[in-house]
Amino acid sequence: MQQTASADYGYLRELVYGLSQNVLDPSRDYLFDTRLSKLLRNQGMSHVGQLVSHLRSARNPSLERAIAEAMTINETSFFRDARPFELLRTELLPRLIEARRMQRSLRVWSAACSTGQEAYSLAMLLIEHFPLLAGWNFRIEGTDIANEVVDRARTGCYHRIEINRGLPARFVVRYFDHHGEDWTIKPEVRRMCNFRQANLCATQLPFSHMDDRFDIILLRNVMLYFAQETRRRLLAGIHRLLSQDGVLFLGSSEQPADPSLWTPVLASGTCYFKPRQPGWQAGGIGTRE
Repeated sequence: MQQTASADYGYLRELVYGLSQNVLDPSRDYLFDTRLSKLLRNQGMSHVGQLVSHLRSARNPSLERAIAEAMTINETSFFRDARPFELLRTELLPRLIEARRMQRSLRVWSAACSTGQEAYSLAMLLIEHFPLLAGWNFRIEGTDIANEVVDRARTGCYHRIEINRGLPARFVVRYFDHHGEDWTIKPEVRRMCNFRQANLCATQLPFSHMDDRFDIILLRNVMLYFAQETRRRLLAGIHRLLSQDGVLFLGSSEQPADPSLWTPVLASGTCYFKPRQPGWQAGGIGTRE
């Protein structure tokens, strides 16, 4: 029995890796039982073994994708790790706004947006502290591999518990409408953000046109379970999409797989990365502001 269960978990680990590039350690196999419980109920199944038997007998791409989405980590909150947001407010955004004063255009990508709190946090920050951007062409793009969380991000509706995590009280009053236990982001904030499903580990990133360039990209706490080659390939694509003077934020414990493409900058108790241009020679260790 134990041998059969182990093989089932191995099958699911390979499936998840193939679709999302997430490397799941066997010591965390118990997560399949908890995170797939809703999916199992919807399929009329009671345990993981039934699900694997069903998939072995007949390919089901939509079901396979639902499994991969269920196993992604969607932990998020408003203004999660406040230091990058404070650095954007005090230093980076003023600098980028000055550099874009002729084009009057700024683009931001929340590359693993989950249920939208990161993107909406940026939108509220901009409305609150940079009213001059009201006349600009400004857009925050949010993408995530999981359709369910993207749908939630689009609605902009959050439970009281989610609202109480990270949001200043004045932001709650100003930028949300209250309906019982739920709070819905106001239209002036929601219209600044666009959300869609996208797999960062697909053969092509969701933004691939020549004019798809971003001034700020947030790729925070995404690559923790990616293989090194997956990280290298993803960040090479991110490098192509970031403006020459743009900034990249990773999670506090994450580093670029290919440091030859990035200059780390320490500022205000956090770190961000600037893209190095072709022709740069190794030897530097980064800068401090």
